[in-house]
Amino acid sequence: MENSNSSMAQQIAQAASAFEHQRTGQLPKSVTVVLSENTLVITLHGALSPAERALAKSPAGAAQVQEFHRQLFANASDSLRQEIKRITGVEVREATAEVEPATGTVVGVFTSGTTVQVYLLAHSVPADTWSGNGHSDESKKTEVLPC
Repeated sequence: MENSNSSMAQQIAQAASAFEHQRTGQLPKSVTVVLSENTLVITLHGALSPAERALAKSPAGAAQVQEFHRQLFANASDSLRQEIKRITGVEVREATAEVEPATGTVVGVFTSGTTVQVYLLAHSVPADTWSGNGHSDESKKTEVLPC
C-alpha cells in the first residue's frame, strides 16, 4: 500500500481522471470515489465529449455511446485496475462501467463479487441533509475532486 500526503480516495480519483483522459481524450469535470467494504465506485462527472453528448440525444445514439464506453472500458481497464491495486494493496476481481449519456457521467464499479446497483439522481443531495448510506457501517472514503 502506498503512503503519501494524498488519501487513497484522492489518489484513485486522480488515477481514474488520468485513465479517462488517456483512453478518450476527454478530461472529466470532477471525480467522486466511494469505498464501502469491498466495493469501490468511481463516478466521472462530465466525462463525455460534446460529440458524444450530441449523439446521445436520440435513444439509438445514447445506446451507441453506452455500448462504446462499455467496450472501451472492458478492453482498456487493466491499467486502472493495476493502479487501484497499487494504491490500495487490494486486487480488483471484477470491474464494469455504466454511462449516463444525458449528463455525460461515467460510473466505474470495481468489486470482489458483490452485486452493485448504481442510481444517478436528478441532482445532488445537500451534504448537511445526508445522514448515512442506509447501512450500519459508513462508507470509508468519499471524495469529490474537480479536475
